[in-house]
Amino acid sequence: LRERVSFLDKEGATHRFTMARAVSFTDCTTFLRGEGHDQLRNPTAARCLALQRSRRSAAAQVVALKKPSGTGAERASIVKPKTRRGDIVAKAGRRAYSTPRPLESYDDLLARYARLQNGSDIRGVALDGVEGEPVTISPAEAFFIARGFAEWIVKDRESGRGVKVSVGRDPRLSGKAIVTAILAGLTSKGITAVDMGLATTPACFMSTISEGYEYDGSMMCTASHLPWNRNGIKFFTPKGGLKKADIAFILQAAATNANQYGASWFLMRNMSLRASVDFLPVYAASLRELIQKGVNHPEHYGAPLKGLKVVVDAGNGSGGFFASMVLEPLGADTSGSQFLDPDGNFPNHVPNPEDAEAMAMTVAAVRSAGADLGVVFDTDVDRSGMVDSSGLEINKNRLIALLAAVTLAEHPGTTIVTDSVTNAGLKEFIAARGGKHFRYMRGYQNVISKGVELNEEGVETHLMIETSGHGAMKENFYLDDGAYLAVKIIIAFMRARLEGSPGLQGLLEGYSEGLEEREYRLGLPRDCFKAEGAKVLAAFHDFIVAQPGWTLEEENHEGWRAIIDEGEGRQGWLLLRQSLHDPLLVLNMESYVEGGCDKIKDTVLKWFEEQVYDVDFSKML
Repeated sequence: LRERVSFLDKEGATHRFTMARAVSFTDCTTFLRGEGHDQLRNPTAARCLALQRSRRSAAAQVVALKKPSGTGAERASIVKPKTRRGDIVAKAGRRAYSTPRPLESYDDLLARYARLQNGSDIRGVALDGVEGEPVTISPAEAFFIARGFAEWIVKDRESGRGVKVSVGRDPRLSGKAIVTAILAGLTSKGITAVDMGLATTPACFMSTISEGYEYDGSMMCTASHLPWNRNGIKFFTPKGGLKKADIAFILQAAATNANQYGASWFLMRNMSLRASVDFLPVYAASLRELIQKGVNHPEHYGAPLKGLKVVVDAGNGSGGFFASMVLEPLGADTSGSQFLDPDGNFPNHVPNPEDAEAMAMTVAAVRSAGADLGVVFDTDVDRSGMVDSSGLEINKNRLIALLAAVTLAEHPGTTIVTDSVTNAGLKEFIAARGGKHFRYMRGYQNVISKGVELNEEGVETHLMIETSGHGAMKENFYLDDGAYLAVKIIIAFMRARLEGSPGLQGLLEGYSEGLEEREYRLGLPRDCFKAEGAKVLAAFHDFIVAQPGWTLEEENHEGWRAIIDEGEGRQGWLLLRQSLHDPLLVLNMESYVEGGCDKIKDTVLKWFEEQVYDVDFSKML
């Protein structure tokens, strides 16, 4: 972090200097006070600070104030030690700071913090190094966001006394610095902050409900599958993840705190309320117990995966523990697994089960190892994908179908909630197995919240899952947990093997997909995209109704979806919807005939060309 600091020299003139950031600063409580200078811009702060070098690395070891000859002004000189690969600054240009911002008005500060909201969590750029992507979430922002969360979590209490919050992170390069700032922010409000170190998003939630831990809240420092320069924060209480309104409250409180105290204040916090815990083994033990009970092996209950070969691809995220802490102790052979070591550069592939390269590399590893199964995780392990022994990729719609089969076997007739872009074959598959498909809207929190709502209304709903792979089960506290879903599939696979039934292919029997699928993202004017998008969708509704061979779906919870008669009993579909956060219209389509998507696209394109709406449909040309 690069922080502007104003101070008064002996002559009374105001000067500014740039303080170097520390890339991995732990217990930043060492201060240097310049002789005769005891004021920062924040009058409650000490005059000058030096960031103590952590055990691993530091970008600024000493900040010393001295007078250059011939001047009465003071300046800061920095002594920089060598850095090692893996430090935040190990690669040129990757810095956790950017050019210092000018002083901001309170309204500008509120707007800047509000832009960090990404639905029900927080996302931003944490490291310099990508052109056109300035840093938006530095340790300073993280500190005040943590104070905002502290205010949110104690708003119905008299104080923060006795409140404990756990904090985890994925292996991102900026993670250690961000987490240290979060811990400082929490302790500055009187909350005991518990550092979990490397963790997963589901483990953070589980730390709030696991016996012997039961923290009042948890924060996970992650940006999921986004590139190395991004980071963010997810929030939990024992009741689950926070909602959009809660995030808005936290960010407003953060901006208010930043405005009140100044961005340098976070460097000087007392960390006496900080603790640490190694929680990942506790979480892994709960998954092992689930497998033991679920498989219930008649010969070796304690090692129910004996004879099973599984390849795990963690994408250098937080998921490597699944091989060493969950599968291997239960007897599984995980040789052939890859990218298990955490590395925030993500050097091998994007850790994302939706990513074609990630899935292809897992398929290759499964085939090379002769494995029965492959599991691929995203960075923070709240999503997963599977590969069977033949190399069949099981993600997106196919993953939903597999989990629907598993869930319906345990809970016949249950409702399954998905997002809006699932294919037609999935609805037929769920119905054929006696289930009910509730196709809702995009946004995994929207999908999960709808499942909670349906259960509260008395509609039995055991599975809620988005095509992104974010999936939650009623039995697992409505938590989107990629490791838990992988465990459910592994249990089903082993039960089928014990019964002499086919593996995953048998569970997917009867599921069908179209021959082609497409997605187009159509731009809208940023300053009025909500209103313009609403106008386009209203007109598109009328277009569908008037189009020969097109039928409007009976239920539409976002945008408009049409069923398209493609002849000989085959039905394609399309959906035009507005993006939840971006100035875009998104057009999805699927066809069961060769060249069908081109035909659908050309029909829609002709309609757009005849309209007067401000839509950029150039990507369809």
